[in-house]
Amino acid sequence: MAPNPAPPKEPQDSPQGYVGLDAGDAEQIARQRGWPTVRSLPPGAIITMEYRAGRLNFEVRDGVVARAWKG
Repeated sequence: MAPNPAPPKEPQDSPQGYVGLDAGDAEQIARQRGWPTVRSLPPGAIITMEYRAGRLNFEVRDGVVARAWKG
């Protein structure tokens, strides 16, 4: 059986630093800082609860990041 590949490394970056930013700008900054996956979601979106290393999630209200979290 082949070993599991190492999960992507997460940048040493606080998700809370994105709250209040324009969603497009926040996504661009996150990618520049090394996040391999950035996901923007509307408020109340139904999502799976699995944790994915290297993913940054944004809850976007009126084009602004209202909440941000890893996974």
